[in-house]
Amino acid sequence: MAESRLDRELEKRESTQRKVTWTPPQVLPSPKEQPGWVHRWIRTSLMGTADPTNTSAKLREGWEPCKAEDYPELMLQADPNSRFKGNIEIGGLLLCKAPDELMKQRDNFYTRQAESQMDAVDNNFMRQNDARMPLFTEKRTTTSFGRGGK
Repeated sequence: MAESRLDRELEKRESTQRKVTWTPPQVLPSPKEQPGWVHRWIRTSLMGTADPTNTSAKLREGWEPCKAEDYPELMLQADPNSRFKGNIEIGGLLLCKAPDELMKQRDNFYTRQAESQMDAVDNNFMRQNDARMPLFTEKRTTTSFGRGGK
């Protein structure tokens, strides 16, 4: 009693495969994460015109251009006519990295600066406050549930 069966390699598993769903393509690829580093795309040109002011400001801020040999998976999409030879530039954006600790210090600086500005605005606004007609009043509403009627 020999059964006529197909080899396991020849069986099709189309019914058990998940359906592939379409997702919009990413304009910029994400580099693989490296511990201790933060990645960011820095603008080098805008509408075909070079933007050296922005690029030099970001480099002075601590961003370093990423070397192409460190990210071979991204070189398929890189611009071959890039002004930054040996680096990864896509669509006028240059892939850069910076130390994580340095970027945390930068974020803290800008957070403190924003809080200081908000405090200044609040203090200037509240300086005009008068107790007889306050700018802000604490409004409270309460909801009470009565006993069911008979």
